[in-house]
Amino acid sequence: MARRLSVTRRGFVLGGLSAGALLAFGSPAWASAPTGGPLTDAGPDIIDCAGWAARPNSDIVPIWNQRPVKILVHHTASANQADVGRGAADGLARAIQNFHMDVRGWLDTGQHFTISRGGFVLEGRHRSLEVLRLGKRQVEGAHCTGQNVVAVGIENEGTYIDQDPPQALWESLRTTCAYICTQYGIAPTELYGHRDFKNTACPGDRLYGMLPQLRSEVAGLLGQRVEGAQTQKASWPLLQPGDAGDTVLAAQYLLRDAGVPVATDGRFTPAMADAVRRYQVTTGAEDPNGILGGESWPVLARTVTRGDGSDADRAVDTLAAGRNVEAVPDEVDHPAWQRLLGTTGTPTNTAVDPEGPPR
Repeated sequence: MARRLSVTRRGFVLGGLSAGALLAFGSPAWASAPTGGPLTDAGPDIIDCAGWAARPNSDIVPIWNQRPVKILVHHTASANQADVGRGAADGLARAIQNFHMDVRGWLDTGQHFTISRGGFVLEGRHRSLEVLRLGKRQVEGAHCTGQNVVAVGIENEGTYIDQDPPQALWESLRTTCAYICTQYGIAPTELYGHRDFKNTACPGDRLYGMLPQLRSEVAGLLGQRVEGAQTQKASWPLLQPGDAGDTVLAAQYLLRDAGVPVATDGRFTPAMADAVRRYQVTTGAEDPNGILGGESWPVLARTVTRGDGSDADRAVDTLAAGRNVEAVPDEVDHPAWQRLLGTTGTPTNTAVDPEGPPR
């Protein structure tokens, strides 16, 4: 059978089979706990770096004398391949490490843990598992600038823009998150998507939309109960080419307020993407990609005094009129912006780490 190579959005090369039926998978013993049921043993089965034949790290892995306070969920943006066996999981981990070290120039894999479509959980960066088992310190990752010391990063194999993750992956994700929460004392509501802090579609619309469910199920595994509004986190909308409507128009007014020329027509055109990229360059975004997400919104949505006649005030008017909001505060700060944008929820943990460039 022919072997196909594909380059993912993140750039690393993966091999897959050109055809084939979905294979049976084995999941860790404690991943089979009923949804909402409590954990009953010490933790999930996690394959360490030696287990998947990782390369040695090229430099000392930094370890901080502090506990992380949140978990960030990613997807690999690679093919949703049918091979869900252990060999495929090991190959995924090696491909990610090769890309991160050989192309990105990092000292090791960027994320702390990786979960395959077959539900296998693998250590990503060296010493992540050892340090997690102790539960007192944090391995510095390279999965999200600004969050690498305060957040544990979990990559989930596949692309989840218009597909849900397979059940095996989901079970392992929720139990791994529950174990991390247990070890570090992280609240089950402190689970986020990559896009909450960066200008990216990661972890995909479908997986991102499942985060409230993940928070609820992780809480259940911990013997806690969180429902409804507690599972919703305040966030920022993701805007990209092809989008249209009041939110895009408000963003256009905010760009003009920031001194970036752009048409105010409510359409996210290629010209608007160029305007967003220019803004991202001036504000020091790590990857000026023209996508407006969790990294650029907090800078763009400045505090506005109502009635000041600015383009930012016009953005407020646009959102208030489009959503029939009558009570708009005299001063529109980040929580007020998020309510107007329709992305309100419990406050996001905004802790930012002291790390330097990814390594």
